[in-house]
Amino acid sequence: MLHVIDAKYIGDYKISVEFNDGYRFVADFESVIKSDHRPIVQQLADIKFFKDFTLQVHTITWPNGVDFAPEYIKDLQ
Repeated sequence: MLHVIDAKYIGDYKISVEFNDGYRFVADFESVIKSDHRPIVQQLADIKFFKDFTLQVHTITWPNGVDFAPEYIKDLQ
C-alpha cells in the first residue's frame, strides 16, 4: 500500500512528496485546484490555506478535510 511519508511546501501549488516506496518528486496541484470547482477544493486556491497541510492517514490533508489518495498524488508527476 502506497503512503506519503514526507511532504514539504516548495512554492506556488507545489509540494515535494516522498512515498514509502522511496520515490520522491515535486507534485504540482495547480491544475487540480483550478479544474475542480467544488467549494471545498477551491479553498486550496488561497496559497496561505494551501500551505497549511499536514500528514494524516498516510497522505496530505488540509484543515478543511480535503485530501488526495497517495496514488492520485503520484500520478501528478
